[in-house]
Amino acid sequence: MRYITFLRGINVGGQRSIKMVDLRNIFESLNFKNVKTYLQSGNVVFDYESSDGIEISIAIEKKINEILGLSVNVIIRTDEELRNIINNNPFVKKHDIEFNKLYVTIMLDKKEPNTIRLLDIKKEENENFLVTSTEVYLYCPNGYGRTKLSNNMWEKKLNTVATTRNWRTINTLFKISSEVK
Repeated sequence: MRYITFLRGINVGGQRSIKMVDLRNIFESLNFKNVKTYLQSGNVVFDYESSDGIEISIAIEKKINEILGLSVNVIIRTDEELRNIINNNPFVKKHDIEFNKLYVTIMLDKKEPNTIRLLDIKKEENENFLVTSTEVYLYCPNGYGRTKLSNNMWEKKLNTVATTRNWRTINTLFKISSEVK
């Protein structure tokens, strides 16, 4: 089975640094196959025979802690789940959307519809978002660095662990996952 992992909060502002070669070695030490990293922010595509994503995430977190002494949250999706994230983005079909202003916040766990319905979120007038059970689609025309719809805000409001990637990264990871043999 093909997986894509998103490590939360590594190599940001010089904190919790992990070299991608070290990360690749850690994944290979867990007997993952066809390991490919993308960028320095902890995006890894790999194959593994198990279909238990939670078990895989825990194994990765433990191995990173064991080898590097870092506590890192690992969020995992299958290639099919990543395809669905791409296909279900409500903003890509709008004519006035700038693709470099699109982001996806990926949550560790599923959220119930009632939790989502009861959210009280303040946003700028030109911003937009859609919360699903496992992702938040964001459109931030003023830039992600200026929005209040940050990763930390979603974690707090939804009581979860999450990590955010820009639309280009999401699509590139899917392309990589489609190419790896």
